[in-house]
Amino acid sequence: MFSLEGDLGAGKTTFTQGLAKGLSITNWIKSPTFILMREHKIINMPGLETLYHIDCYRLNKPKSLFDIGLKDILDDPKNIVLIEWADKLADYLPKNIIQIKFNHLKEDEREITVS
Repeated sequence: MFSLEGDLGAGKTTFTQGLAKGLSITNWIKSPTFILMREHKIINMPGLETLYHIDCYRLNKPKSLFDIGLKDILDDPKNIVLIEWADKLADYLPKNIIQIKFNHLKEDEREITVS
């Protein structure tokens, strides 16, 4: 599970697109800003089944994601979960989440920190 942090336009969705390509996901990855979550099937990767891309930017009630099954998604080791604006879910997420921070340096330059 990954927390993707950074300002608008910092590269969170672009990172997700690159990861999806590396997982051989062929459908277009677009930001789930208006629907909160998109799911993409992972093919030909033993032990992995689904990439979940979650965007909490417009999320007003964090608990609502858990009402639609987020706990089950997070608990399943066959899932890769990327959460943009995960700070809105901070009280609900496990402590071992991998944080990837995107710092917008120039128009085409980013600094990425993983912790």
